Amino acid sequence: MTENPDLSDHPPTPVPLDAVAQILGRSAALGFLGSMPIDDQVDHAVGFREAIEQQLGRPPEGFLDLGTGGGLPGLVLAASWPGSRAVLFDANERRTEFLSTEVEGWVRAVPVAVLRGRAEEAGHDPALVGSFEVVVARSLGTPAVTAECSAPLVEPSGIIVVSEPPDTSPGDRWPTDGLAVLGLRPASAFRYQDRFSYQILEKIGETPERYPRRVGIPAKRPLF
Repeated sequence: MTENPDLSDHPPTPVPLDAVAQILGRSAALGFLGSMPIDDQVDHAVGFREAIEQQLGRPPEGFLDLGTGGGLPGLVLAASWPGSRAVLFDANERRTEFLSTEVEGWVRAVPVAVLRGRAEEAGHDPALVGSFEVVVARSLGTPAVTAECSAPLVEPSGIIVVSEPPDTSPGDRWPTDGLAVLGLRPASAFRYQDRFSYQILEKIGETPERYPRRVGIPAKRPLF
């Protein structure tokens, strides 16, 4: 992380999405993104932004992109919300080093933080637990893994926004009883451009301190 920049002459402004697309092009060239065209990947990330702003009625005070990979949706969200605390979190050293270099020098109210670690470990880091109004996850894992790893990071009444496959049933993927164990409930589903789907979860109670379980266990023994 870098120190906060002097914003007296250069107040924070959104970074143009075409500039973000150029970064994502470099990310794709390094093998950090999937095969979807960059413009479509940007649109998908914009869908996260629209889902969050509709749910909150405003940009969030801060967000964490859990399992950001090559920078999605975190780069688009950080570019769109220069006044929001932004943390991009991933386990891969090459990806996190790339993202750290790319966001260095962005003029924001708060610098973008790029952190490396396992998602299960993030949920026990005192600097991160309960620290975010929003957690986003694009392709972290199954619903059970995503919920277990994300829940400890969200502040009370905060939300988790997860990318969803098309034509899925939220009730099957996000069971109320299973989420309740983690202090979560399904809030709503969101559709963007009639192409991309998202599930929004709300933090309604405390997440027991034992969650997330140690590395690998949420996937081996899912809660639901």
